[in-house]
Amino acid sequence: MDYAQKIAKALLRINAVVFCVEEPVTFTSGIRAPVYVDNRKFPFWPKDWHLLLEAFSQKIKEENLMFDVMAGIETAGIPHSSALAYLLFKPSVFVRKKPKEHGLKSKIEGGDVAGKHVLLIEDLVTTGGSSLAGVEALRQARAKVTDCLVIVNYGFPESQNAFQKAKIKLHTLTSFPVILQEAIKAGKINTKGKDIIEQWLQNPYEWSY
Repeated sequence: MDYAQKIAKALLRINAVVFCVEEPVTFTSGIRAPVYVDNRKFPFWPKDWHLLLEAFSQKIKEENLMFDVMAGIETAGIPHSSALAYLLFKPSVFVRKKPKEHGLKSKIEGGDVAGKHVLLIEDLVTTGGSSLAGVEALRQARAKVTDCLVIVNYGFPESQNAFQKAKIKLHTLTSFPVILQEAIKAGKINTKGKDIIEQWLQNPYEWSY
């Protein structure tokens, strides 16, 4: 079993995947969805969180990702980036979505990233907006950013195009289609729900239920 399946199974095991076909939720991007993935649950489940950090480490080795500093996006990316940096003996920073209104009004917290190669850690990619805003903030701080490592990617064409345009290579531990397959095997969702979610995946912007 590869890490994509292992992480998908872990997400289902800790109830981080909520199927809400009857009562769709709205993402930050405005997309209405019949499913919600909450990677913030991992730290509450140490065994599964260790699996996640192991998968991140393995992906970094497999992809030969070279970096000086690891960064996490506020707030969901911070626990994972901080713990991973600790395990790999790498400096760690986090990126605010908005600068503080007091103090130094910093958007990058933890240290100076100027001239350093930064690997961005994100929990989830839908449209890619929050991740790429983080990339822009890091680049404005004169960091070099070429790669983003994410737990779950929905695989929407818009996000793929946005990352390519920003010259960022996206590395994914698991995708939502894999999670859906594992959910079906585990009996977490019925055939009707599966069909509705597959319709949503094909056209999330115009989907309605």
